[in-house]
Amino acid sequence: MKTDDYKILKGQKALVSGASSGIGRAIAIALGRAGADVVVNCGRNRAEAGKVVAEIEGSGSRAFVFQADVSQEDQVLAMFARMKEQFGAVDIVVNNAGVQKDAPFDQMTVEQWDQVMGINLRGQFLCSREAVRHFRRQGIREEVSRAAGKIICISSVHEVIPWAGHVNYAASKGGVMLMMKSIAQEVAPLRIRVNSIAPGAIRTPINKEAWSTPEAYRDLMRLIPYKRIGEPEEIGRAAVWLASDDSDYITGATIFVDGGMTLYPGFEAGG
Repeated sequence: MKTDDYKILKGQKALVSGASSGIGRAIAIALGRAGADVVVNCGRNRAEAGKVVAEIEGSGSRAFVFQADVSQEDQVLAMFARMKEQFGAVDIVVNNAGVQKDAPFDQMTVEQWDQVMGINLRGQFLCSREAVRHFRRQGIREEVSRAAGKIICISSVHEVIPWAGHVNYAASKGGVMLMMKSIAQEVAPLRIRVNSIAPGAIRTPINKEAWSTPEAYRDLMRLIPYKRIGEPEEIGRAAVWLASDDSDYITGATIFVDGGMTLYPGFEAGG
């Protein structure tokens, strides 16, 4: 049975940052189809975020757009306050918003470093901190979940795989990994679960150059033992599972959804 076939998250209230496109869009739609009401956060593109809301509402769940820069504390606080006002609870927070500002290391500017760290790491810190505050006040809503709350951090295979030319991005994802584990360790006694999903190569607009031509796709396959690119919907299904009671005994874990990219395929012939 597919996750979408039943309302495994019925009655729960979710927030997905960076949900207007790509992986965030797929996660927001998957959560809505599984029965959760969803706050669709976007940084700029309200029109695309509105389309995500329409799709969620078409599946029978409620949704609304909230435009906020997750690197800014006041905007994050306002977003959570609006969520509580509209939905009455906070059960699931998915930290998906992220950016890339690539450059050779010796040419990388402070602005490029700060922007990536601001969205990718500080943004996840701010949203996770506010989520924990809400979960503590709210306690366990036994009618919808065995946990007091669930946080899912969207990381990357580059939390463990170095990435030349993308030092700021890889450093931010490495930071997400240890931030997630440290938060999970601290809040587990409160029955708050914190986990990560680390996608590999996924067919999204941000990495179109890596899969949009036969030549690029062939080169990409050298890095993926499973010999296909991932689809955003596969990350959505993983997020639904991590947000559900089916994974209630899992916290502090990174789920790699990467077709085996972290198996280091360069060594498949013995190194």
